[in-house]
Amino acid sequence: MQNMARNRFEKVSEVQPDAITLLLKRDNDGACGSIVLPAAASRGRLTTDQISAQLPAQDAFRGAIRLANDVKLALVVCDPDGVWKSEWGDLYQPID
Repeated sequence: MQNMARNRFEKVSEVQPDAITLLLKRDNDGACGSIVLPAAASRGRLTTDQISAQLPAQDAFRGAIRLANDVKLALVVCDPDGVWKSEWGDLYQPID
């Protein structure tokens, strides 16, 4: 039996205008995240960026995947505090 391919996500340093961005951070309560759907990526359906409430990191990750699949957009990850868990997939940074 072959292993399933792991999901790969681009790691970015800021919110991207053409993709859903999962913002991960660490605070006093532990690891959390929020999801940003930029108006620019909504094909005219949104007039302002939509930003979710803070969620536990794993819930934010799952919600971001669901949203990205629903609206057919790429999902990128902004993770300055190193919250990402390897079981979620691989983070990569493209070489310019």
